[in-house]
Amino acid sequence: MRKTERYRVQTANSLWHIYKTVPFLKVIKNFAVIQLARYTPFLSVKNWLYRTFLRMDIGDRTAFALMVMLDIMFPEKISVGKNTVIGYNTTILAHEYLIKEYRLGDVVIGENVMIGANTTILPGVTIGNGAIVSAGTLVHKDVEAGTFVGGNPMKVIYSREEMEKRDKEDGFFLDGNTIEVPDN
Repeated sequence: MRKTERYRVQTANSLWHIYKTVPFLKVIKNFAVIQLARYTPFLSVKNWLYRTFLRMDIGDRTAFALMVMLDIMFPEKISVGKNTVIGYNTTILAHEYLIKEYRLGDVVIGENVMIGANTTILPGVTIGNGAIVSAGTLVHKDVEAGTFVGGNPMKVIYSREEMEKRDKEDGFFLDGNTIEVPDN
């Protein structure tokens, strides 16, 4: 289950309450920063923009590909560990507005994680260290460390144990270090 805080609304749908939940000028500033970062080809500039203006916790050598769309309302609720790759056109949400309520939840992406292109990550999700998320996946629940997931609905493709076995056969460990593999 995703870890979100739920806020009920009484009258119109929750999106009509948007500026009661987040200041208008914050949304304008976040939109401008996110749009600038989406198109910049410089990874270090993107990370600087996210850390400085959006107050996001971004690890060293993390790479956000072209067109990644971060939550405009609550980007500060997103954290990404070091040496992680967020694929092209991925959307990371920390809020969802529904008819009778809105929900907010932290999104925590671990270290050495690979997120494939066109993935959508919903609020309140944690993706563990060393996980791999296949392209086009809807991440609607937590992903355990070291697992390979994909699809819609998201399913485990390889468990951590299966991934470790495959990595050792290929000469890699989950911590990013390589081992010597003799030539056949």
